[in-house]
Amino acid sequence: MSIFIDNTTTLLVQGITGRDGSFHAKQMMEYGTTVVGGVTPGKGGQKFEETVPIFNTVAQAVAATGANTSVIYVPPPFAADAMMEAAAAGIKLIVCITEGVPVLDMTKVYPYVKEMGARLLGPNCPGLITPGQSKVGIIPGRICAPGPVGVVSRSGTLTYEIVNLLTKAGIGQSTCVGIGGDPINGTNFIDALAAFEADPQTTVVAMMGEIGGTDEQEAAEFVRTKMSKPVVGFIAGQTAPPGRRMGHAGAIISGSAGTAAEKIEAFEKAGMGIAKRPMDFVELVKARL
Repeated sequence: MSIFIDNTTTLLVQGITGRDGSFHAKQMMEYGTTVVGGVTPGKGGQKFEETVPIFNTVAQAVAATGANTSVIYVPPPFAADAMMEAAAAGIKLIVCITEGVPVLDMTKVYPYVKEMGARLLGPNCPGLITPGQSKVGIIPGRICAPGPVGVVSRSGTLTYEIVNLLTKAGIGQSTCVGIGGDPINGTNFIDALAAFEADPQTTVVAMMGEIGGTDEQEAAEFVRTKMSKPVVGFIAGQTAPPGRRMGHAGAIISGSAGTAAEKIEAFEKAGMGIAKRPMDFVELVKARL
């Protein structure tokens, strides 16, 4: 089992002929993901890698291929339209890798996608991977292995580090999910935690948060009241000065709510295992398997 994607996922790549889209489309195909089509306006009728048909619109692509998932590699000014186009065409999982999408754009995209009954992951995220089954996004497949640990993180590179440490220790993953670090994103910690709680393969969850906002505190309360599975957590940015943005647009401390100390305290109250350093995850997870 897994969450959000598996070997039945059929994928469209929006922006498949661009630099990033073409590179990562090849990577996903080599991993074994079923890429059924690409979308680049004006290039409909062409083929990618001689086998993948390219369409002018998502609606045309869905009608021809029956795709259920889309991944977006388009420049920030066009990303909002790309997400809404995918939702309007009936795509059920939309993964937006694009970084730098204006927050104002996301205030329009988020409710629209919800209204259309789709799940959005991102923007500004590395995507997700169910090891051995499907990869949607940019998480390196070679560092992942099938297993019982669900991984969810706001940070892409931190996701890679934790997954790599777990795999080297012989601990595989059910699904690894990067939710992104922007102030408004489509899927939050609670969405992923609830899915992992319902997934019979997942027995432990590794959760990586960071300073800024209150998502981690809300997730900790969900863990305390709704989850039967153990969760191990880490907060990045523990030495960041107040008011300083640290990499992600959402990682800004305002008052006391967004500090690392406040988030760690919430983790402690929820009975979560707390990693002081990324390398601590291995022993904390092992003790809970």
